[in-house]
Amino acid sequence: MKKFSALILCIMLLYTFCVSSAYAAESSVQINAANFPDNVFRNYVLGNCDTDGDGVLSSKETESVTSISLQNKGITDLKGIEYFTALNFLNCYSNQLTTLDVSKNTALTELYCGGNQLTALDVSKNTALTLLSCNENKLTALDVSGCTALTFLSCGENELTTLDVKSCTVLT
Repeated sequence: MKKFSALILCIMLLYTFCVSSAYAAESSVQINAANFPDNVFRNYVLGNCDTDGDGVLSSKETESVTSISLQNKGITDLKGIEYFTALNFLNCYSNQLTTLDVSKNTALTELYCGGNQLTALDVSKNTALTLLSCNENKLTALDVSGCTALTFLSCGENELTTLDVKSCTVLT
């Protein structure tokens, strides 16, 4: 019976360890080339968001970032921006971005992504967005369908042939 009890105890301890390790893995993000491929953006995250300097973003660290300004930095990829779910201000104006996925940044209220090389931009999940400046790109598609709070839109100097702003009822 003691062997059986010891076996049950080992299984319970192993389960507890695995569950807590899985939770820790989900709530933290390694600041590496896999999660942040662009060296400039990765260095920005290391210097400005990793407050304890351990090379890992905890959920507390990602949730505390509400504003990121990265204009004129030569950035080609903002993969990793999705970890900052509390972000409400993003300025990545005048870089070399060809794609930008802000679908997980649903708290965004202001997005400045003009002066890049974007061909498509989907901000339909960014329902809190009040200001969008995406001018001077190569946009052929811009989806603002979920942007019911949008009051300001600057999308000139692109290659758009149509733009549906019917859902942007407070757009001025």
